[in-house]
Amino acid sequence: MKIKFRLGELFCGPGGIALGASLAGKNNSKIHLEHTWASDYHPDSCSTYKLNFPETNVICEDVISLNLNKLKPIDAFAYGFPCNDFSIVGESKGLKGKFGGLYRYGVDILNKFNPKFFIAENVSGLTSSNGGKAFKKITSELSKAGKNGYDLVIHKYKFEQYGVPQTRHRIIIVGIDKKLGLIYKVPSPTTLNKYITSREALEVPPIKSGVFHNEIKKQNERITERLKLIKPGQNVWNAILPKHLKLNVKNTKMSQIYKRLDPSKPAYTITGSGGGGTHGYHYKEPRALTNRERARIQTFPDNFNFVGNSESIRRQIGMAVPPQGIRIIFESIIKTFSKVNYSSIPANIKEYNQPDLI
Repeated sequence: MKIKFRLGELFCGPGGIALGASLAGKNNSKIHLEHTWASDYHPDSCSTYKLNFPETNVICEDVISLNLNKLKPIDAFAYGFPCNDFSIVGESKGLKGKFGGLYRYGVDILNKFNPKFFIAENVSGLTSSNGGKAFKKITSELSKAGKNGYDLVIHKYKFEQYGVPQTRHRIIIVGIDKKLGLIYKVPSPTTLNKYITSREALEVPPIKSGVFHNEIKKQNERITERLKLIKPGQNVWNAILPKHLKLNVKNTKMSQIYKRLDPSKPAYTITGSGGGGTHGYHYKEPRALTNRERARIQTFPDNFNFVGNSESIRRQIGMAVPPQGIRIIFESIIKTFSKVNYSSIPANIKEYNQPDLI
């Protein structure tokens, strides 16, 4: 008889964590992960989640107004609390920003339902925001939550080392109820010696004609002219360009601006927003990536459909957690509860009060 974990999610997005959990649960004969409820405030993300996980109760409203008393009990919890104020790109306001304090709603969930384990995800800038004080406060509150508190294992995952064709680095906090006496270990990288390249992601197998969201976006002829002169792996700053194609920007020189993918390496981080030069650019053709290509780089399968216009879908894809990366973490948690040994490495953030260890 399988042990059933009822999973709840906050800030669920289009379902990257949900898909990873589903894939992990399918590979275990003893433990079953069941999606109980999920919540997000973005209407198109909610619709995408409902479309791909129709049996889940999706609550589409701001977490601030979410009534916890109407949520069904859960045994497992996951949330990628908003990273806007912790990202190194931008003002990095941390806990002082509009989104910085939203992690507390996850603490409220832990206090109310006392799930056996939880996963929290955020950008690597979390450890340095507010001089490291935000990280200390968040991890302290998470470790003390619930009836018994949680043993935390915190690690900066480089997802290109776990089968994701993208250099996407994220802090993942795994907490297990202290009373259970179980020890989660960080799974060993699976693709450390052979990263999956952007070419493999986009061409193996080729994207079939007629697949949803693979439309090529129209772009200015000047952008096309510029991209033709930028070689794969180069950006607008290190390419040799005539004066009329150079950017007149003084204060910032982000490396990803009009950067074309290198077909021999994983893609750089796919983002969900940003103006000119931030859309991600193909290594072979002088154009921005299609949303389906972005989805492949984020490891969403071609049959995973999205709801919304082109920019909304780009947002959903860029803000999602890569399903194949989080799948390995869920599999390791399941093995921990099943008391099955697995290959592991030491966590690279040893103590909550030492955020400079990464």
